[in-house]
Amino acid sequence: MTSAELVFVPTPGMGHLVSMVEMAKLLVNRDHRLSISVLIMKPPFDSELDSYTSSLAASVDAARIRLIHLPRVNTDTEISSGGFHNRYIESSKPHIKRAVADLADSVGSSRRLAAFVVDMFCTTMIDLAGEFGVPSYVFFTSSAACLGLILHLQSLQDKQHVDITKFKDSATELDFPSFANPLPAKVLPSVVLTKESVQPFLEHAKRIRAIKGIIVNTFAELEPHALGSLAGLEAPTVFPVGPILNLKGETKKKADGGCRGDDIMEWLDEQLPSSVVFLCFGSRGSFREDQVKEIARALERSGHRFLWSLRRPPPKGKVDVPRDYMDPAEVLPEGFLERTASIGRVIGWAPQAAVLAHPAVGGFVSHCGWNSILESIWLGMAVATWPLYAEQQFNAFELVVELGLAVEIKMDYRKDFLMETDIIVAAEEIEDGIRKLMEDVDSERRKKVKEVSEKSRKALAEGGSSFMSLGHLIEDILSNMP
Repeated sequence: MTSAELVFVPTPGMGHLVSMVEMAKLLVNRDHRLSISVLIMKPPFDSELDSYTSSLAASVDAARIRLIHLPRVNTDTEISSGGFHNRYIESSKPHIKRAVADLADSVGSSRRLAAFVVDMFCTTMIDLAGEFGVPSYVFFTSSAACLGLILHLQSLQDKQHVDITKFKDSATELDFPSFANPLPAKVLPSVVLTKESVQPFLEHAKRIRAIKGIIVNTFAELEPHALGSLAGLEAPTVFPVGPILNLKGETKKKADGGCRGDDIMEWLDEQLPSSVVFLCFGSRGSFREDQVKEIARALERSGHRFLWSLRRPPPKGKVDVPRDYMDPAEVLPEGFLERTASIGRVIGWAPQAAVLAHPAVGGFVSHCGWNSILESIWLGMAVATWPLYAEQQFNAFELVVELGLAVEIKMDYRKDFLMETDIIVAAEEIEDGIRKLMEDVDSERRKKVKEVSEKSRKALAEGGSSFMSLGHLIEDILSNMP
């Protein structure tokens, strides 16, 4: 029987690559006729991604999933423009074309190039798929509501000639088909509020309309309204197949040969059930010193046990990922570590999924990256929202207002492309959010989180909504194979 070879083109960032590799595993485990080549672009600044990809080899079936590392493209990282990622991806296009040509030459009569599956920010690769005579699918790594948002914004701009950037700093509320509630303009993604980035971003939406189908990392029971709205937005066929998760996470080695994270888990083992609030802000999450001090004051005043993943920001003006502090005391209030030694831990990198799954953890202060949201839902974890960048403000609004699954710390907190901001969230506001998160133990919100957690597991089980949707996707791929 002829097998189908899929080409996956992920965006070179942890949040996108991890879920796309997990999607590849899901497909090959479901149907023996599928094999996948994942083309990995190497960004010039994300060492976290390098260590992740090097650890991937042991976790994938090498006969069915091939990881093809593309040559590094030299790009200046002293970049101040939001168009940096688009330019970087475009500069990788010749390498991708060459890799697919080599792949097409190597497939025999029993294996045929069937389709491209491209990340939501790699939609210009659809042209390459056309050159190779195969259809394209987009893998959308955010919510169905966010997909509805960008389709609607693109329609507003191109059909109704609305200048989207006029909503920057606006107090207005907007009606969007993918939301039941009015959406405050202040939670729109930064990329659509900036003149230099809105057009390239909405070009993705335009190209998405022309592809074969959209694979969305969500599930029908989580976003029924948003998913129901997409047909009216002229979206192609949508396949909600989530939650797609990497719950094993990444293992990091310590200098002594042990695994980083072991001591964290040992400390959690000593704590009472649901007593610890966990603060973690994703692979790019960090704060400058004055904000760090406000968080510390809030934690100390709240009196709750805490585990805080605190990371050093990149040098000012440089595109890079945060690093661990050699000594976090240098940015914390004087004596903070000594005063809180009995109730809290300040750490660097954290094994997020393992921490969230630990019974001692009772609440999660999160940046609201979509993967982190899906992890917290799967694990039944209550969340307090503190978004930083990308579409995270929008995700926070969906979680707090639309779905009623979280409490707010600061929904419109926002960093620019270089992860800088003038906003300071006061200790009182942070403390209030932590108290609401940790002390509403019998709230309707916590019950709802547990219910949605159960639904997420049923969605992936045999006969569940995402299980069935994945089957429809495979049928679609095989029936449209050239």
